[in-house]
Amino acid sequence: MATVEVILKQKIEGLGAEADVVKVKRGFARNFLLPQDRAYEATKANRRHVKHLQELRSKREADEVAEAEVAAGKLKKLRLSIVLSLGQGGKAFGSVTTADIAALINEKSKLNIDRHQLVLDAPIKTLGSYDIPVKLHPSVEASVTVRVISSDGEGAAPDED
Repeated sequence: MATVEVILKQKIEGLGAEADVVKVKRGFARNFLLPQDRAYEATKANRRHVKHLQELRSKREADEVAEAEVAAGKLKKLRLSIVLSLGQGGKAFGSVTTADIAALINEKSKLNIDRHQLVLDAPIKTLGSYDIPVKLHPSVEASVTVRVISSDGEGAAPDED
């Protein structure tokens, strides 16, 4: 299948960011990228305009990093508590997942954190205090402290600070 070079006008996940010159299949360019105004052909004349797009890209990336650093500062100050139901013998009913934590962060801090940004190996099924890493940007990572308490009002496990 024939390929064609295009210059991206905006960031496309898995393909590149604006001002990138990428090779894609001709059908993808003709049927998707060009009609939706996400890219234009990489002709000699268009390649001269890439510098302007690169300036826009660097400005956008700088803004994204600045926003991520501000969000990281807010997350470091944030202390969250979430309730976990326990049965007899201290066995947990359910668990605390990334979706639960993301919803709690969004509710308490008005930040727009997606559950995929939280780095959690497995759902939390025990009481205690946990530092959950949050990937805000490829170069900015923060952590948020989540305290898991039981529904009957008892505090966290003894390993808490």
